[in-house]
Amino acid sequence: MFSCSKKIIPEKPQLNISVAAQDTLPVSDIDIPVQIPLQPLIKMAESQIDLQYTSPGWPNDFVVDSCSSRYMYRFRRGPVKISGSVTDLKLEFMGFYQIAGSQRLCAGVGSNQVALTPWSPPCTCGLKEGERKVQVGFNVDIRLNSNYSVDPHIKSLPPVPLDKCNVCLWSSDITTTIMDRLLAQMEDARKAIEDSIRIMQLRPKFQQLWDSLNATIALAGIGYVRINPEKLRFSRFIVQKDTLVFSMGISARPIVSQYRPAPGPRTVIPDISDFQLRKGFSLFLDAHLDYDSLSKILNEKMHKKRIDLDQVGKYVIVENCQIYGADKEKLIFKLDFSGSESGTFYLTGKPVYDAVKKQLSVSDLEYDIRTKDMLVKTAKWLFNRRILTTLQSYTRFELAAHESTLISQINRQSPRELYPGVWVNGSVNAVSLIRILPSREKLLVRFSSTGNMSLIITRLDF
Repeated sequence: MFSCSKKIIPEKPQLNISVAAQDTLPVSDIDIPVQIPLQPLIKMAESQIDLQYTSPGWPNDFVVDSCSSRYMYRFRRGPVKISGSVTDLKLEFMGFYQIAGSQRLCAGVGSNQVALTPWSPPCTCGLKEGERKVQVGFNVDIRLNSNYSVDPHIKSLPPVPLDKCNVCLWSSDITTTIMDRLLAQMEDARKAIEDSIRIMQLRPKFQQLWDSLNATIALAGIGYVRINPEKLRFSRFIVQKDTLVFSMGISARPIVSQYRPAPGPRTVIPDISDFQLRKGFSLFLDAHLDYDSLSKILNEKMHKKRIDLDQVGKYVIVENCQIYGADKEKLIFKLDFSGSESGTFYLTGKPVYDAVKKQLSVSDLEYDIRTKDMLVKTAKWLFNRRILTTLQSYTRFELAAHESTLISQINRQSPRELYPGVWVNGSVNAVSLIRILPSREKLLVRFSSTGNMSLIITRLDF
C-alpha cells in the first residue's frame, strides 16, 4: 500500500495542553512628567480679584479714622502675574492708589477727644502728581489629595507701598492705615480664590485619562496596545516659570496584540498611592503573535527553497510552511514539499533567543515521532540530517534591525493627542526580548523596554 501512495502524508502530531508556566507579567513602572500652563489659574485669579477697591462713599464721603483725621481712597490693580520657583508660587500685581484726607485739632484722650477746629480743606496724594504704586500679591501652595481633591493654601502678602503718601498740614503719613484697609480687602479675594479651587472637579478629568490608558491604542505597522493600568501616583506640584510641573506615575501590565482585542470592562480610577517626584519608565510588555502571521514570515524565507541530497541523488523543494504551538514550550512546523517525492512532514523545535547576538532561532529541530515512523516505512532518504540542518538555518532571525525599526515606529507615534488638550510625548531608548513562550493559540513574546514619556496639557477646563 505504501509503495503505491502518491504522496507522503504522515499523521498530525499529537497536541497536548502546554505544560509551560504561564507566569504573570511583571509590573511595569511608568512615571511621566506633566506640564500644565498656569494661565487657567491666572484667569481664575483675575476673575476673583476686583479691578478696583475704594473706601466706603468714595469719592464723596470720608472715613473718620480718629477725631483728628479722616480719609478716602481709591485703589485699582494691574494684570495678575505669576512668579516664583519650585514650590514657592506667587500671584502678584501692581496696584495704583489715590488718597484724599483732612485733619483737625482735638483735645482729650481716646474716646473722650473733642474737636477744637473744623476739618482742614481736603489735601490729596496721587491725584495731581500721579497715582502712587503698591505691590500686592499672594503666596500659593496647591496640593493634590489622594482622592483627587485640591487643597489650596493661599496667604495674602502685606501690600508693599513703593510710594508713600504724606497729606495735610503736618505731613501725616497715612500709608500704613491705607495698606491695612487694602490687606483686609485682599483677604476677601484670597478666600474667594480658595473656594473656587476647592470646588474643582479633577477626578472626572483623571478618570478620562484612566479610560484612555485602558483603551486599545492602534500602533501603525505593529498592532494594538493596551496599557492595563493598576495604580496611580502623583508628585507635589512645582513651578517652572509659567508652568505647573509634577510627575504622574502608573503601575501597569501592558500587552501588544496583532489583532484588536475585545474591549475590557470600564474600571474606576484608584486613589493616588505615592507622591514622590519620578520620571522615566521601566516597561515589561507581552506581545501576542499570531501563528498565521509567523507562518507567512517563514514562508517568505523558505518558499521554493531546494535542498539537494547529493549522496542519494534526490532533492526536496519546500512549497509551504505552517507554524503552530505544541506542548513543552515547543513549536510544530508543517512542511509541504515536492521534488523527488511530494507530501508533508512535521518537525518540532524550541524557540530560543540569544540576547548577546540579538538572534531568534529554533533549537533541537527534529522530525515528529509520527513523521519519523512514516518516513522509515516509506521514504527513509527523507529522514536526513542535511534537511534538518538546512531548515534550521531558515528559522534563524536577526532581530537587531527589527528592534531598531520597532523603536523608530513607536517613537513616530509621539507626540500624540490622547484627548482634546492632552498630548503625550516621549521616546523609547531600548527594547529587549526576555522570554518566548509558545501556546496552542499564540506565541507569547515578552519584552522589556526603557525610555521617557511626558504629558503636556495645553487646555484645562474646570
